[in-house]
Amino acid sequence: MSISIGIHDLSFATGEFVLPHTALADYNGTEIGKYHVGIGQRSMSIPAADEDIVTLAATAAAPIIARHGSDRIRTVVFATESSIDQAKSAGVYVHSLLGLPSATRVVELKQACYGATAALQFAIGLIRRDPAQQVLVIASDVSKYELDSPGEATQGAAAVAMLVSLDPALVRIEDPSGLFTADVMDFWRPNYLNTALVDGHESINAYLQAVEGTWKDYNEQGGRGLEEFAAFCYHQPFTKMAYKAHRHLLNYCGKDTDKDDIAQAIGLTTAYNTVIGNSYTASVYLGLSALLDQSDDLTGKSIGFLSYGSGSVAEFFAGTVTAGYRDQLRTEANQEAIARRKPVDYAGYRDLHERSFPTDGGDYATEQQTTGPFRLAGISGHKRIYQAR
Repeated sequence: MSISIGIHDLSFATGEFVLPHTALADYNGTEIGKYHVGIGQRSMSIPAADEDIVTLAATAAAPIIARHGSDRIRTVVFATESSIDQAKSAGVYVHSLLGLPSATRVVELKQACYGATAALQFAIGLIRRDPAQQVLVIASDVSKYELDSPGEATQGAAAVAMLVSLDPALVRIEDPSGLFTADVMDFWRPNYLNTALVDGHESINAYLQAVEGTWKDYNEQGGRGLEEFAAFCYHQPFTKMAYKAHRHLLNYCGKDTDKDDIAQAIGLTTAYNTVIGNSYTASVYLGLSALLDQSDDLTGKSIGFLSYGSGSVAEFFAGTVTAGYRDQLRTEANQEAIARRKPVDYAGYRDLHERSFPTDGGDYATEQQTTGPFRLAGISGHKRIYQAR
């Protein structure tokens, strides 16, 4: 007998500050339509000096622990490509900040923007083995490119926390998955760099190649037909990429690419990403949050997920929205997380962008800027120091 496993709860957090794309356009002389229309972005979240992937992750996960407790959480899987340590999982810091039980496994997963989907599938496997347990999946990233580079306008920061459980209250994740991997250099960040390298043209081509590859495998594995899906959540490095991807999928399947049909299939999923910016591993699940918060009743309807991570690994899978899901949504809190951000001017953004800790092992405190519940207080002896506010 098959059992129902999926996303039981979902919460997200984003940075303290927001840079409108109008400010970026004013600085570099770009026509604002290039941002608002060309890439579909209106603003980007900027972390405070005392925020990072750990504080964002803990802030996203805390409401889930408050609602459900932690007694059944046996595993924390932290997905990121903005890792703060080559050895220690960022999730261990979150485990401490949230006061989770010591009888917990904590690991960090990495594969560009795909990592959170790998974490979700890992969680489902654990629960199949032991249906009594729950898994806390966290996707947290700060997207950062060189100043004045083409990628600068797509930056962002956010964390999504998901409680994965038997008999989920939000979305039941289905078998099968369509998988695709190709060795391409479209986006990467060597250990010696703080910002990513990207070949924009190659990245778009690699993404679209992955759309074809995952859908082909999904079909061959006996997945749903295209017409069975009520909506699609795509990874959104910028929101117009979701439109490109869905148009490409429709073309690949020999379907009409009517503009209104594409908007109906994915339009609601872009609402949060368009004002937060690229959040890497969290992106596709921010799309899910936006869809659930805004849609008419989706009970019993199927959602297609296309998770893409540069380099590249991708997966297509389906989820069915469960009855009563609206009672579990955090719509007001989600909107507040976005609305509470403080506007920062371009000079202030540049200052935050260029900040980094010295690497001499000394004692360095961070300015208290965040109004969130957790902060990065500083560094001492090469050790990061976190505090609950």
